[in-house]
Amino acid sequence: MSTPKITPKNQETPDEFSTPHSLARKKHFKRRFFLILGPLAVAVVSAYMYLTGGRFIETDNAYLQADKVAISAEISGPIVALLVAENDHVEQGTPLFKIDDRSYVIALEQAKASFQGALAEIRMQKGSYRQKTNELGLAQSNIDFARKEFVRQSTLESSQAVARARLDDAEHSLQVSQFRFAIIKNEMEQILAGLEGDPEISADQVASYRLAKAVVEKAALDLERTTIVAPFSGRVSKIPQPGKHVAPGTPVMSLIADRSFWIEANLKETELTHVHPGQKVDINVDTYPDHTFAGTVQSISPGTGSEFSIIPAQNATGNWVKVVQRIPVRIRVEEQNGEQVLRSGMSTQISIDTTYQRPLPFLVGKVLAAVGITREAVAAPQGARH
Repeated sequence: MSTPKITPKNQETPDEFSTPHSLARKKHFKRRFFLILGPLAVAVVSAYMYLTGGRFIETDNAYLQADKVAISAEISGPIVALLVAENDHVEQGTPLFKIDDRSYVIALEQAKASFQGALAEIRMQKGSYRQKTNELGLAQSNIDFARKEFVRQSTLESSQAVARARLDDAEHSLQVSQFRFAIIKNEMEQILAGLEGDPEISADQVASYRLAKAVVEKAALDLERTTIVAPFSGRVSKIPQPGKHVAPGTPVMSLIADRSFWIEANLKETELTHVHPGQKVDINVDTYPDHTFAGTVQSISPGTGSEFSIIPAQNATGNWVKVVQRIPVRIRVEEQNGEQVLRSGMSTQISIDTTYQRPLPFLVGKVLAAVGITREAVAAPQGARH
């Protein structure tokens, strides 16, 4: 007695898709699909890379720069106090160090005394001029009286009413009065010369007053310059030792700005075709690899780096080899409010977005040239139809 075959309910019966013929047809379909889609995807990706290939200009020959200044004194003297420490951050106007000011305090006091003396001299000259004016009037009155007396004595002497000696005395008195008048007038002219020719002139218009005032201002300025302050915000370095004698114009310490940064990127001359000021730049600093800073192309140097070197390149020899030149491009770094601290001299990588895209007809021409078809061959059938 035979036992009937039991088929599980969830077991599927073979259909047309599980036959060897159907499996072969499915593999053939997949193969054709990938043979078509693969090259098409490669072509699309290649076209995209080609069209956008000249848009971004990148280089790692770029270094962070900042304003740097050598701090020096405008006067001479020994340093008596250092008011900052190495690498301290300072704001604009922060005192950095102090020079011994004792001699400058004395010089200021002397200048003030000379100024007061000049002012007193002007006042005295004005008083003397007024006094001499009165004396000149009196001298003129004496001349008038002596002249009348001389005329009267001359008349009496002619009539022999008086002796000749009386006439001589009258003549002598007239001459003395005239001489005294001339002396007073000369003294008034000298006083007037010291008052710039104007007896009513104000003190601040007199040369001696202005000179004395300038000496006071110069002494006060020198005293103020004994304290050297930061010209801008930044960090100080190369701090001197107390007691060092400084001279005007001699570098004492360095100050490097820590807020306004720029990058000097040395780009190849072949990469500058579509680079212009105002374009956006992505900046990566080696110290902060996970952070991207923003920047803007500020300017492009008018010459290559070799043009500004101490010994420019000489290409007039017979051993000339063409080398692609690099041109410095200045990139302004946008101000950052984060915790990333930038420092002058850091290495960076920059990427300039030129927004340039190659035209599609140019790509088509490249493709046709790659397969050996020229533009003339494409244009010939069109010309024949016309």
